[in-house]
Amino acid sequence: MENKITEQEQSGQKQERFERGKRKIAEGIVSSDKMKKTIIVDVERFARHPLYGKYVRRTTRLWAHDERNEAKVGDVVRVMETRPLSKNKRWRLVEIVRRKAKETQNDTDENKTGSSG
Repeated sequence: MENKITEQEQSGQKQERFERGKRKIAEGIVSSDKMKKTIIVDVERFARHPLYGKYVRRTTRLWAHDERNEAKVGDVVRVMETRPLSKNKRWRLVEIVRRKAKETQNDTDENKTGSSG
């Protein structure tokens, strides 16, 4: 059931709009950005094992629409549920919560030079 909301514009005309239902929001880490305008976000949750009772880490992979290709691998992002955009895409990027920390120059130099010996 949709609720009607009336708004008054500055010109004095009444305009009706419909309020949307609550959409799911998820936060996760970008694991792939190799597609055009699409990212894959890994959302982790903890679920209790049915037999042993131990909490097990479960990962859900969400295909999300990134209109400006601004999210990169390792970024923590917030995504929102939306209408189906393709076969797998049902989410869209809302914001980038935190960028991946850049590696320092010393770390990359050490990885490039091999040990001679």
